[in-house]
Amino acid sequence: MSEAPGSWTAATGTAERHPLAEACALTGTYRRVIAVCDALDARTVDPYAPDDTAALMPDGSELAGDPAVLDAFLVASAARITARHGRAPRRDVAASRALHDYLWSVSLLMSGAWYRDRRVPRISPRDIRVDLTTGAIGIVPCQEFACLPDDPAATTAAARIVRHEEELRAELRAAVVDHVSPLLAAIGPSVRRGPRALWGMVADDLLSGLWYLGRMMHQEEHAVRAATELLPTAIPPFPGGADFRRLTGRDGRRHPTRTRLGCCLYYTIEPERACLTCPRTCDAERLRRLEDED
Repeated sequence: MSEAPGSWTAATGTAERHPLAEACALTGTYRRVIAVCDALDARTVDPYAPDDTAALMPDGSELAGDPAVLDAFLVASAARITARHGRAPRRDVAASRALHDYLWSVSLLMSGAWYRDRRVPRISPRDIRVDLTTGAIGIVPCQEFACLPDDPAATTAAARIVRHEEELRAELRAAVVDHVSPLLAAIGPSVRRGPRALWGMVADDLLSGLWYLGRMMHQEEHAVRAATELLPTAIPPFPGGADFRRLTGRDGRRHPTRTRLGCCLYYTIEPERACLTCPRTCDAERLRRLEDED
C-alpha cells in the first residue's frame, strides 16, 4: 500500500509533502488520459487540500474493507440505474454495474499511463476516491511507478526502472491484480459470481479501456496490438487472453471485435442493447452497430 502523498497541518495551514509529491510525474500523465477519454469520469485530486471535496469521498480501501460503505456504493449504483432506465435493478445487477464502472475507470488510468507514457503506476485502493452520487472517481496522482530506463522521469524518487517492454507489461498486470483483489473479495457475494467470472470482468475492463483509449486517439489498430501483447492468452488470475478477431463489413472494411470473458449484466437492464462484445450479441448485430457508427 502506497504512503499518503502529504498530510494537512491544521496549526500552520501548510501541507507537509511526502517526498514522492515533489516528483509527481504521473499528474500530467493522468490528465492527458482523462482529457482524451470522454467516457472516463475522473479527475486528479489533492485530498489534503482543505477545499477539495474528494477528501470527503470514500476511498477504494473503504469500499473493500467496510461493509457499510460497500452497501452505500451498491445502493447508489441501483439509484443511478433506476433514474436512467426507469426501473430498479436486482442487487446483483447493481453490484455488477458498480464493479464494472470502478474496474474500467481504474484500469484505464493504469493502462493509459502505460500506453501513453510507458509508465505503470502502483495505484493503491487508498489513492482512489469514489463519488457515491455520480460514480465519478478521483485519483491521488503521486504513486511509485515502473518505467523503462530512457524515461525522462526515471531518475525521480518515485520511479522504479524495469529492463524491457515485457517486464513493463508484467508490471501492469500485477498492478491491476494487486489493486482490485480486495474489492473482488468484498463484492463477490453481492455480484453472485465466482473467481473465474470476476477475473474475467477484470480482464474485459482492462482490455476494453485500452481499446477505447486507442479509438479516442485514432490509434485503434495500435491499441488492439498493445492489448493483445498485454494479455496474449490466459495469464493467471486472468482466465483468458484478448482474443481479438475481425468482422468484414459491406465495404470490405475489417472491424476488430472480441467476446467478453465475464459479464456486467447490462443486458438485464436493456435486453435489446446488450454490450457490443457480449456473447449474446451476434456478429451480424455487431457489424450493424459498427457500420451505423461510421
